[in-house]
Amino acid sequence: MDAGPPRCLAEEALAKLLRAFAAAVFIIWLRDVKRFFREGTRIVAMLGQPVLYLLIMGQGLRATFRAGMPGVDYVAFVYPGVMGMSVLFTAIFSAVSIIWDRQFGFLKEVLVAPVPRAAVAVGKALGGSTTASFQGLILLSLAPLAGVSLSLERVIMLSGVLFTLSFAVASLGVLVAAHMETMEGFHLVMNFLTLPMFLLSGAFFP
Repeated sequence: MDAGPPRCLAEEALAKLLRAFAAAVFIIWLRDVKRFFREGTRIVAMLGQPVLYLLIMGQGLRATFRAGMPGVDYVAFVYPGVMGMSVLFTAIFSAVSIIWDRQFGFLKEVLVAPVPRAAVAVGKALGGSTTASFQGLILLSLAPLAGVSLSLERVIMLSGVLFTLSFAVASLGVLVAAHMETMEGFHLVMNFLTLPMFLLSGAFFP
């Protein structure tokens, strides 16, 4: 028996489905990235947040830190934690765009298109992780100014870690946002999840 034609049809259908999935992911990712770079105030706020952390926490707790661990600069100690928490917040709160798109009807138009709904989730997670990774890479490039010396190998390794972390956290945000009806509810749940991570991470206190 010749199973060639049915198998070819199945492979062609699978390839078509994968192309549609990839195209949908790319379009949603590109839309979120373009929206991010068009909002100058959002970029300034995103980069200004870690600076405030460094000024408030770094300068405010420097004397206490020196008393406990002499010879170690607190700003150099806290900088990786500030970078990690900034990436976490940017990635997880980027999922609020799902609620925004739902309220303004864009998400409904996407969901009626002949593409898997998983493509929407993956595209949103990739969009959030891209913007968060962009923030992390900028902070990584500024690390020497805070007294943190990094080799090229470590920079490459940390870049991969930043993207992996941001994608995982953005995916969590997408999962929560998919079950939220209002932005207020989303922010309440996200604050409930991120505040313990913020306080118990060891990023600010050894």
